[in-house]
Amino acid sequence: MTVEQVRMTAWVHGSVQGVGFRYWTKTQALELRLLGYAANQPDGRVRVVVEGARSACDTLLQRLWSGHTPGRVDLVVELFGPARGGLPSFEER
Repeated sequence: MTVEQVRMTAWVHGSVQGVGFRYWTKTQALELRLLGYAANQPDGRVRVVVEGARSACDTLLQRLWSGHTPGRVDLVVELFGPARGGLPSFEER
């Protein structure tokens, strides 16, 4: 049985810049064995792109919504697609 590999892009809205949110996201992603990045966006959102097992991506999404993140998350808009590769680790951008 093979594990479905996916790419999840999540745009996190709220007070999520300058509060350690990207670092927190990195620690969660590494714990879940996800590759990708978290990047501040000019409009105040953080874009999170991860690849790995669908179940791990779903878990990260639940954690983003959990209310236990740095800052304040008001909305998470996610998009799932096929894994594309090219993400060697997880980084804060």
